[in-house]
Amino acid sequence: MLAAVNCYLKYAGHPEWKLRFLKIRRGTFANRSKELSQDEYERMVSKALEHGDDRLALLLQTICATGIRVSELQAISVESLNSGRAELRSKGKIRMILIPRKLCQMLRRYCREQRITDGCVFVTKNGQPLDRSNIWKMMKRAAEEAKVKTKKVYPHNLRHLFAQTYYKKYKDIVRLADILGHSNVDTTRIYTAKNGQEQQKQIEHLSLLL
Repeated sequence: MLAAVNCYLKYAGHPEWKLRFLKIRRGTFANRSKELSQDEYERMVSKALEHGDDRLALLLQTICATGIRVSELQAISVESLNSGRAELRSKGKIRMILIPRKLCQMLRRYCREQRITDGCVFVTKNGQPLDRSNIWKMMKRAAEEAKVKTKKVYPHNLRHLFAQTYYKKYKDIVRLADILGHSNVDTTRIYTAKNGQEQQKQIEHLSLLL
């Protein structure tokens, strides 16, 4: 909108009135209040299972255990469970989603119970793939039941939890970028940002104070 205003001012003969853009740098540390912890995630899964909602429990685990975007969930199909890989083609690029062996077993069992023989695993009662709004509502409900703040519960935070867990274990940001489908490692750094607590502990033990 500011760019449009600037173009108009230039056209109107008043370039001196043009507005300057304010460049805001991304924060170094993550906002702790917006982070979804593993304990909170596990509570949500447990609460879904407790209520007999296997679909929601598996949906949460699928996003969190693969690091996929919610828009990519439809790629998790009955066919992909046989190979442990789901292939996505978008804008001339091919993205491979890796599905853990244990998750494949869990999803195959679920498909047998629900008589889902082909296509997308996560579907509505009418057999249509779950859309973003369906998933959003399901997750918010699970958060309320598990006593997790709803403002920090949305599909992309499960992707963040996957990235943070992977990086903490393997410290390989390049491979993590490949798994997440990032063409730029700088994007991946956003996912692995810490809330500052770990860095605080580290600098406390530098022994640089007399």
